[in-house]
Amino acid sequence: MTIRFEDPNRPNSYIGRTVPRPNAGKLVAGRGRYVDDIVLPRMVHVAFVRSPHPHARIGAIETGAALAEKGVLKVFTGKDLAEICTPWEGKLAHLQGMKTPPQHPLAVERACWVGEPVVAVVGRTRAEAEAGAALVEIDFEPLPAVTDIRTALDKGTPVLHEALGDNLCFRKSNEAGEVDRVFAEAPRVVEATFKTARHTGVTLEPRVIITDWNGADGQLTAHVSNQAPHMLQVLLAGHLDIPESRVHVICGDVGGSFGLKVHVYPDEVATAAIAKIMGRPVKFASDRVEAFTSDIHARDHEATGRIALDENGMILGFDVDDWTGIGPYSIYPRTSAVEGLQVTNLIGGPYAFDHYRCRTSVVFQNKGICAQYRAVGHPVAVAITEGLVDKAAAEMGIDPIEIRRRNLIADDDYPKTTAAGLKLEGLSHHKSLDSLIEAMDYEGLRAEQKDLREKGVHRGIGIASFIELTNPSPFMYGIGGARISAQDGCTVRMDPDGSVVALTGVTEQGQGTEAIMAQIVAEAVGVSPDLVRVVTGDTRVTPFGGGTWASRGAGIGGEAALQAGRAVRQQALEVAAAMLQAKAGDLDVRDGIIVDARSGEERLTLAEVGRIVYFRGDTLPKGLPRELMQTRHFITSDYPYAFTNGVQASYVEVDTDTGFVKLLKHWCVEDCGRIINPLLVDEQIRGGIVQGIGAALFEEVCYDASGQMLNGTMADYLVPMSAEMPDMVIRHVETPTAESALGAKGAGEAGTAGAPAAIMNAINDAIRPLGGTVTHMPFTPERILRALGTITD
Repeated sequence: MTIRFEDPNRPNSYIGRTVPRPNAGKLVAGRGRYVDDIVLPRMVHVAFVRSPHPHARIGAIETGAALAEKGVLKVFTGKDLAEICTPWEGKLAHLQGMKTPPQHPLAVERACWVGEPVVAVVGRTRAEAEAGAALVEIDFEPLPAVTDIRTALDKGTPVLHEALGDNLCFRKSNEAGEVDRVFAEAPRVVEATFKTARHTGVTLEPRVIITDWNGADGQLTAHVSNQAPHMLQVLLAGHLDIPESRVHVICGDVGGSFGLKVHVYPDEVATAAIAKIMGRPVKFASDRVEAFTSDIHARDHEATGRIALDENGMILGFDVDDWTGIGPYSIYPRTSAVEGLQVTNLIGGPYAFDHYRCRTSVVFQNKGICAQYRAVGHPVAVAITEGLVDKAAAEMGIDPIEIRRRNLIADDDYPKTTAAGLKLEGLSHHKSLDSLIEAMDYEGLRAEQKDLREKGVHRGIGIASFIELTNPSPFMYGIGGARISAQDGCTVRMDPDGSVVALTGVTEQGQGTEAIMAQIVAEAVGVSPDLVRVVTGDTRVTPFGGGTWASRGAGIGGEAALQAGRAVRQQALEVAAAMLQAKAGDLDVRDGIIVDARSGEERLTLAEVGRIVYFRGDTLPKGLPRELMQTRHFITSDYPYAFTNGVQASYVEVDTDTGFVKLLKHWCVEDCGRIINPLLVDEQIRGGIVQGIGAALFEEVCYDASGQMLNGTMADYLVPMSAEMPDMVIRHVETPTAESALGAKGAGEAGTAGAPAAIMNAINDAIRPLGGTVTHMPFTPERILRALGTITD
């Protein structure tokens, strides 16, 4: 029986309905179980001595005083752990020419950034381990540091890793059409430079891991705050020489991740190696200061971009040169080249044009490692694209909405391959733009802006259109040899009382995985969501899958859940048909009851079906399948990604005397395919917008010229707070993907992708009449005043 969500016989579908999070009550009551809550017998704690230098040779290490400290049990150096743990390289085979040096759990010969772990001290308590770490003496020989992105490849710049020959990790050029000719002949060429500062995740729960080696059965168990447990299982097994089946990774409640917890960190691998050596549980919990120097950073891009247009404002082409610094190593196993790579793919994404060139240069430097973070590369590409489009509109005297109407890809022009080579299945740029204009009353805001400007109040309206990749296929990582699964699985089991258990490879990070999986399985089986128990984050029991990243949970994991649930439903109907001497095709399951499909007459409860299958199977016909449990996996195949699209607008007021920006209102219209839970989608988009606001106005990891971090505390690193947040209006257009029966794409990163560009354009719309333009994020008061000429030194 094919279940369609538009089926008139099933008007009360759980798909598209706001259903409360099943784990909300537990978390609000303080009954969540995070890794830091876990205490295991004989558990010890590890603290790390981290490099205070951005680049230094490691000489003698004196550990005697530390070992004599009360409560200290062991001290490990990089050479100690190198004997039990193999190094890794964050490379993907399909990124031609990419290079990166091997990285160890603890630095062996050189420390390459401030915060790199050099020595591990194990104590009975965290305090005792830290006390011992303070007594370790390391003879560091400072070396020249590479810090500037643009000069990293200059002949006079020291080479960070001599074996590599230079400081270039990866370079990619994406080109189509006749760029040089078009730009030489174009009636209008507009150029600008853009900078996006480094920032980091600042998750409520910092990284934490407990690893326990049981030598009796040769098994490593890891309790960890992580997004991809099966990925971590595979990698720990490989580098610690343990069979994959003997590594058990458990990710319980996770206090936020944003992409920060989807990578392999040296201190976490070191913790696992130490547990294997000591044969007992070892715990590492990063504190907030450690987090700033050891968690991955993101963005850190500098770019020069050009846009060519004809005399009517039609876009002819883009030409962008992007540079990004990633620290001293490429992150493992996803690589630090992906963000730059995404920039080369996403520039100009929403628009129709034929001539394209974008180059990214990914360089090494002596700063913290940069890698994938929420909306990888998207905010950078959108800011460059939309900044150029807005500047062109201003110079040509075209309204920002009108120039987009002229150039956005038509809603009926799909499927389409962009000039950058992206394959797009179906998007809704014009419908989304129409919805945005209606929601924000664009003409009314323009009139208000004009009236206030005459009174000395400077307000601006900024628009940003964008595309976002979701539901990635093996084209993203698997093709490069990374053992990162693009598929996901779900096992659905019906118990004797008619309730259902769903085990999914997608993890719960606070985004609502448990809620949407419960809805999807409930819809598929034919029960209420409150009868569905969802289990996530345990490699021992959940089907092998990729976990949570790249907005893939609903679109890939959800489709697997739908198919598994439908299979269990069909099994229940086959058993019920035998019990009722009817045909399975004439029956249906609604709200946990077997009914006549046409009349809706109730015939049998699922609980009765369960009772017979599990306890009185002898009464069923011989040979009839008695399983009420099914597993299904799903992977995309027709398109490398399921692209979504959206458009955002921001309304701001700029105080031209102080440079402060007040956010007045923000709008977002997003097309993420089939919406499973409207409230959760809106929460994800609002959360993403908040992080985009942080990038635009507040967040910046600052280093001095020597590579020392200047603001590694919450007192100095600004994040957006509730008082700064504007009212946000969220609307949707739904263009389901045809790759799945569910039709869902992703929504977790869309807000972050578009918000910075919308805010940038709004600020510039406010100060452009005064001769000012800003393109260096975050747009601090100082940078705005410099743009206005108020500060000139």
